[in-house]
Amino acid sequence: MNDIDEKYMCRCIELAQNGIQGAPPNPLVGAVIVADGRIIGEGYHARCGEAHAEVNAVNSVRPSDRPLLKQATIYVSLEPCAHYGKTPPCANLIIREQIPRIVVGCQDSFDKVDGRGIRKLRDAGRKVIVGILEQECRALNKKFFTVQEKHRPFVTLKWAQSADGYIDRLRTDGVPAHISSPHSLLEVHKLRAEHQAIMVGRHTAMLDNPTLNVRYWAGRSPVRVVLDRKLSLPETLHLFDGSVPTLVFTEVEATDKPNVEYIRIDYTQSILPQVLHELQARKLQSLLVEGGRQLLQSFIDEGLWDEIRVEYGTDYLYEGVPAPMIKPSKTLKETLKWGRKYHIIYNFV
Repeated sequence: MNDIDEKYMCRCIELAQNGIQGAPPNPLVGAVIVADGRIIGEGYHARCGEAHAEVNAVNSVRPSDRPLLKQATIYVSLEPCAHYGKTPPCANLIIREQIPRIVVGCQDSFDKVDGRGIRKLRDAGRKVIVGILEQECRALNKKFFTVQEKHRPFVTLKWAQSADGYIDRLRTDGVPAHISSPHSLLEVHKLRAEHQAIMVGRHTAMLDNPTLNVRYWAGRSPVRVVLDRKLSLPETLHLFDGSVPTLVFTEVEATDKPNVEYIRIDYTQSILPQVLHELQARKLQSLLVEGGRQLLQSFIDEGLWDEIRVEYGTDYLYEGVPAPMIKPSKTLKETLKWGRKYHIIYNFV
């Protein structure tokens, strides 16, 4: 490993992030081709089902530079694939183009790859270096790796709380407490656009009538998910307007409607693993949970989360709905030691 390899791997990571909205459920991947001390080609995986990063990088090489491929290094943030899916194996392309040196950020744990691409390249006589900025490359695809290794979607919990630790006032109807700032509202919608599904509980759906779509950021609205055991939610709610695909988890037999699917689960058993299983089966690899308090706490108590984002407001409510709690018997360091992250956003606006 050297500084030059890290420099170009940083560029791979930078490129890969351009696919954050289009690539999932495929991983984010960037590729850079270097020869004679300069970049002669680069690319990233922009959209699921379309060309991979390595293909785009090779295709970007100018005709006058193509002879340099035989002496080039290709940097890739994730192990090149070695199987036929919607596109041919990228490892085969690298071999065919006679690129002699391959630098890989991290190995792909997807069971159809999982070292096979690296092995194929080495068997073809190519020099392969693995593990350059490995942690950064794994972090780039935290959602993808969660699905592969934990067999469930990546789960982000989000809430805003007052200066005295409440997420809302006590109410049976009416307008919720306004804790978020205009700036943090943009961040929330950016977060929505970066997740494939978004979830609320029945009480929150009834009380707030949320739309759960992306309005203040560019991007696709996530699939809406709601728990409604007895199908007691009114069909007049925004959740059922058919504007965004919506999954309703219930124990009651129901007929699907346009863009609204009813999924029966066993409410006598633990609910959340069943929900996550169904989401994974639909290739939804990330879930943003926005409330309410009971649902958020259930994810925390069952250990089914990967990131928590908490916005702290400056106003006091004095009484209301308490914010979710991470078990006080463990320190934050112990709670997060498995790679989880706890983001605190202080709102001074």
